[in-house]
Amino acid sequence: MPVLIEAPAVIEAAGNKPKRIEEYAGRVRTGHEGVSVARMVAPSGWVEPGQRPEFEEITVVLRGSLRVEHEAGALDVEAGQAVVTHAGEWVRYSTPSPEGAEYIAICLPAFSPDTAHRDG
Repeated sequence: MPVLIEAPAVIEAAGNKPKRIEEYAGRVRTGHEGVSVARMVAPSGWVEPGQRPEFEEITVVLRGSLRVEHEAGALDVEAGQAVVTHAGEWVRYSTPSPEGAEYIAICLPAFSPDTAHRDG
């Protein structure tokens, strides 16, 4: 039988400014370990620590712009675009544009702070 998720779990985010994470499916909200799906709302100027996660992340930008730094440079992902980062590669997300960003992040397996391996 289908299961309605009436509301997301709001999770504290890493970074220099407050970012809202709304997890709809994942370890916190539904107990899923194989996948997590979350809506993120980040203000302009938000930067999170770099990380080398054990999970693949598919990010779809709904509004604004998301910068994805990686070992070979950086990508600016605009509204209507998506980016895939692979498990084991170093990445750092930020929102340098004036409007910040709203985006959906899908992690396979599900996001966990223990498997994100954030920079110290």
